[in-house]
Amino acid sequence: MTFDLQQFAIGVAWVVSVVGLGLWVWSWFLEKDAVRRIRLLDCGLVLISSAVLLRIVAQEKSMSILDWAMAFLAPLFIAAALWRLARTACPPPGK
Repeated sequence: MTFDLQQFAIGVAWVVSVVGLGLWVWSWFLEKDAVRRIRLLDCGLVLISSAVLLRIVAQEKSMSILDWAMAFLAPLFIAAALWRLARTACPPPGK
């Protein structure tokens, strides 16, 4: 059995997807603080969107309409989530 980088990347993408889904579930059911809940949702969104993009890049079949839509929308969602994470990273000065 030889090491296949493509299979390894797809496996890592699935693990990252499960971690992102876990963050979503944690934020919906176990987190009481509103800011921390939004941050967990954003972290989960970044992980899941990144994993989807990695699986799209690693696939061997031609891209479908859904793949093209995800390839266009996922970076937008990632950028929006990272922007919101940066905005909620530290409390404003003086508080």
